[in-house]
Amino acid sequence: MKNNNYIQVSRPHDSAFKHVSGFAEYTDDIKEPEGTLFGAIGWSKKANAIIKKIDLNKVKASEGVVSVVTYLDIEGRNDVGPVFDGDPIFPEKKVEYYGQPLFAVAATSIDLARKAVLNAKVIYKDLHPIVTIKESLKKNKLLFNIRNIKKGNPSKKISNSKNYLKGNFTTGSQEHFYLEGQVAFVIPKEDKELIVYSSTQHPSETQQIIAKMLNQKSNSITVLVRRIGGGFGGKETNFMTSSICALLAKKTKRPVKLRLDRDDDIIITGKRHEFYSEYEVGFNDNGIINGLKIKLASKCGMSPDLSVAINERALLHIDNAYFVPNIEINNYLCKTNTSTSTAFRGFGGNQGMMAIENIIDNIARYLKKDPLEIRKKNFYQKNKKNITHYGMRIEDNVINEIFDKLVKKSNYKKRVFEIKKFNSKNKHIKKGIAITPVKFGISFTTIHLNQAGALVHIYTDGSIHLNHGGIEMGQGTHTKIAQLVASSFGLTYDKVQISSTNTSKVPNTSASAASSTTDLNGAAALNAVSKIKANLEKFIKSKYKIFHNKEPIYSNGYIIFGNRSFKFKNIIQEAYLNRVSLSSSGFYSTPKIKFNKKSFYGRPFYYFCYGAAVTEVVIDTLTGENIINRVDILHDAGNAINPALELGQIEGGFVQGQGWLTMEEVNWNSNGKITTFSPSTYKIPAISDIPKKFNVEIYKEGINKEKVVNKSKTTGEPPLMLAMSVFFAIKDAIASIGNHAISPIIDAPATPEKILMSIKNLKSKL
Repeated sequence: MKNNNYIQVSRPHDSAFKHVSGFAEYTDDIKEPEGTLFGAIGWSKKANAIIKKIDLNKVKASEGVVSVVTYLDIEGRNDVGPVFDGDPIFPEKKVEYYGQPLFAVAATSIDLARKAVLNAKVIYKDLHPIVTIKESLKKNKLLFNIRNIKKGNPSKKISNSKNYLKGNFTTGSQEHFYLEGQVAFVIPKEDKELIVYSSTQHPSETQQIIAKMLNQKSNSITVLVRRIGGGFGGKETNFMTSSICALLAKKTKRPVKLRLDRDDDIIITGKRHEFYSEYEVGFNDNGIINGLKIKLASKCGMSPDLSVAINERALLHIDNAYFVPNIEINNYLCKTNTSTSTAFRGFGGNQGMMAIENIIDNIARYLKKDPLEIRKKNFYQKNKKNITHYGMRIEDNVINEIFDKLVKKSNYKKRVFEIKKFNSKNKHIKKGIAITPVKFGISFTTIHLNQAGALVHIYTDGSIHLNHGGIEMGQGTHTKIAQLVASSFGLTYDKVQISSTNTSKVPNTSASAASSTTDLNGAAALNAVSKIKANLEKFIKSKYKIFHNKEPIYSNGYIIFGNRSFKFKNIIQEAYLNRVSLSSSGFYSTPKIKFNKKSFYGRPFYYFCYGAAVTEVVIDTLTGENIINRVDILHDAGNAINPALELGQIEGGFVQGQGWLTMEEVNWNSNGKITTFSPSTYKIPAISDIPKKFNVEIYKEGINKEKVVNKSKTTGEPPLMLAMSVFFAIKDAIASIGNHAISPIIDAPATPEKILMSIKNLKSKL
């Protein structure tokens, strides 16, 4: 029997006080032992060029420099690519993006290291860089062959449809802009062992990459992570910093800390994939899609990184919440001379969802109908219209219920009328409103990653030590897993202590990504708990002659067998004295997942997360400025473990999505140089940008039908997609200028400049 006194309870993040008081220890806060050196990276000033000569003599002679490393110092694998090769730590002959690391130094201070790298002399032979998706497509510079996915006969259905539209759409890149930048601290030990403190979402891969680079065994590298100050995918595969730091530490035989400054961080590291789509769609007078053909191209940067998996997720989410009976998608992975595009919250799903939402929106405007109506008519149902284009039957669909409830709660229909009235009376200030759905699949699409381990100890005083493979990056996974373990033992939360994620305690962990961290690691921890409980129960039954088979109850510090109860702390001491094991490892692998990537058919997800958002905006048609007046969100978190943390994730995810779709614009010039690499040139949402009214509610009827910890649903990535409503509310406001007779043409992010250009284009057609 479960005890629920300590879960489904809103409690603070386990490090909340330390976060706001400055006592939370991050990698750069770890006190350096005497003799610690500090690293800096020298990077390319060209986007595509042959390296003719690198002269590092002045670098080596610079004040404070102890060591310099290049590709010549790498004994093993000179590549940090997590799946495919293509990401050299230091290139030998050719650079492929502006900002690519060429060498690194270790010096006696950070300032001296950063000054030293500026003294390098590099002679290049320039080559023409490819910077845009369209140029890559034109020159057929693809990382992989074109992927084609087809269901039904879309060409025939489109040609037979009464209504037809075609067009194109772009969603831009995005910088992660985590609060804590890329940083690593490496301490050499005896027998070539290294202790690596790294701000990473993937300690095990960090361990393996470093071991391969140094030509050592993984057991000689220990990676520890107490917490990271945000990751959002930007620390899932970025192993460059920790690898270079480890290389410097091994060569100097001294501790080395390497922290990138903000400008270098943005210049060197990868971003969200920009996506470009072209579409043709056929539909009836009710707006129901008969057939859809999409050409979907992504900007992958200079190497594969995780682009294959990210594009797969885009293809798996191209439907969002809509049943499309006939669909064909051609997917292009475009190579460009920019930093390699990488994981980012949503992992391609949001780019695919934006493509279909734009199509639905355009269908509605073509038919002169409210997009709400067209969205509802195309939703997945609980009948034959619940099979995805990749063959998965949707068994947990609640999007219709959530949508209908939010329409009423937000007073959507009345506000649409009031907004039309406002717009008719105001020439330069226009309002817009939109409601959009979210259906997001949960699981790693690379199936073997759907596993986790944990380690649980009970000490003789009754306190519990817990270690698992997940990374705490501010989302509260440690807090929620501690709540689960405390509840399972019937103890108060303060009895459970979670230690730093440590590759020597829990091996072969998956990245904290795919919104699966708590699901996987929480289940692994409970698996370990169940083994310890089995030991305790066997001991109690034997010693105290309990013969019935009733399940014991763990509650309020007691273990209860029928009418007999035993104090937990006392039983632990007795068990120890009787040589009963009070420690266990735990393991979990996600069931039911079976997906054939070649045929693109099967069940890639364990369950889906659902949500919807209504956003109301106001735009200034003279300046392009936009303000969010009000947001209403209803999101399914299942049976939430900690409602306060889930609400925080929903709010934070929405605002990050809002930034991606309205203001966060990454730009490169024609020579491949990134021009938005600091807070002065790259704008993220500030406190003044959040909605004036922000109504966020967890769907009270929510429950996960699958065997997930506490029947909860994750809130890691899905809430970001709720921000799609912001973009389409802006589009609605622009459309009002032409009395909704013309569908505006605008790409994301909807910056003031793009809003003004869209308005100009619309007015030219009136």
